[in-house]
Order: sequence, then structure tokens, then C-alpha cells
Amino acid sequence: MALSALEHTRRPQWLTFDCYGTLIQWDEGLQAAVRGILSAKQTEAVDPARFISIYDRHEHALEQTSPHRSFRSVTADALRLALNELGLQSDADDARALTDSISAMPPFPEVTVALQGLKEAGYRLCIVSNTDDEIIAGNVAQLGGLIDRVVTAQQAGAYKPSRKIFDYAFDSLGVTRDEVVHICASPHLDHAAAREVGFRCVWIDRGTGRTALPDYTPDATLATLDQVPVLFNRLGW
Repeated sequence: MALSALEHTRRPQWLTFDCYGTLIQWDEGLQAAVRGILSAKQTEAVDPARFISIYDRHEHALEQTSPHRSFRSVTADALRLALNELGLQSDADDARALTDSISAMPPFPEVTVALQGLKEAGYRLCIVSNTDDEIIAGNVAQLGGLIDRVVTAQQAGAYKPSRKIFDYAFDSLGVTRDEVVHICASPHLDHAAAREVGFRCVWIDRGTGRTALPDYTPDATLATLDQVPVLFNRLGW
């Protein structure tokens, strides 16, 4: 593993993490939830991958539309719009099924051990996530009590990639951007914020097809979370 742009920078006090896709199995869980929703409507004509693409488009647009709304509300409307776009009817059970499934999504296999290693090395761990407190609580409960703080879009009143959620997180933790390393899987959201705000960023590229932004290079790129403690050890942190 080659050393990264983090070499010769200061050891962080806090590590902040994107949750879904980085710690929690988002793609796998979302695909299962969508298959369940479509199956309940007794339709096999809609490709779940196409449905998710349409849902994502609506979700991201709603998150960036004023005034700020809860993730539960955003999810319900994005799901309704995606179903309607495909000529399918929506009802309240659809949104409830999706948010319940999000809260139950498990961590990737290596995550808990990796977080334990980082805690033992003296880092404090914070999640920064585009969700509501109630929804993410189920995911955090599966992380073995290793997370020190959770910052959500609900608390900050803003969704990534807005810098507002990261400014809120840094203020809440009592740190500057130079005292943090952010670890994430999403170029579209987290890398865009890192580019604007200037905090250090490690990309967990799990090979899901997400592509780097053309005008931003993360400080390090790793395939899985358990490579983070290895890198930090090599940096002398």
C-alpha cells in the first residue's frame, strides 16, 4: 500500500464517516427493499436497478430543495415520484417499508473490527450522514457501541454536499477541518464537500461503479474499511 497525500500531515483527533455505503451495506439493502416493494405491486416489468436510478435522482433533487425537510419525508416523496414516473401507484406502506429497511441495513463484514482497531488506536469516531436521527439509530446500534457521535442532516438542517452539515459537525465536535479525516464512499456527496471545504478525505472505493469527480482527488483511496488502520499505522499515526 503506497503512502498517500496524508503523509506529513498531522494525526487527526476525530475520524468522521459517511454511513451508508461506507459502514452500512446501502446498495445491497436498497436493492432488496426495492425488489420487495415492486414484488408487492405484482410487477416484474420494472428493473430494480432502473428504479433505483430514478429514485436516486428524485431523492438528491429533493434534498437540495428549500425548505429543508426530514429524510423520512424526502424518501416518501422520492419513492412516490419514482413509482409514478414508471406508471405505478404508491401508498404509505411503500415509504414505511423503505425507511424500515434502511434502519435495519447491516454493516459490511469488516467494519466493526476496523472501527474497534481505530478506537484502540485512540481515535474518536463520528458519523456524518444524510438521514434522520430515528432512522440511523438502528444502524448505529449494530456497530458495537464504537461510535462516539452521530451528526445527521436532521440536526444540521442540511444535506450533503452542502458544507453546512460539515461545518455543523466540526462545530459540534469542537475541531477544525485540520483535526479531522473524513472517510466515505460517495464522490457525488462527500468528495464534493471535501473539495469545497478543504478537509482531508479517504475514499472507500468498494468497486460499485461510483466514479471520482473530474476535479477532485481524495487524499487516499482504499478498497475496504479495514485498510484504514493499516494506512494510518504506516503513516506513523
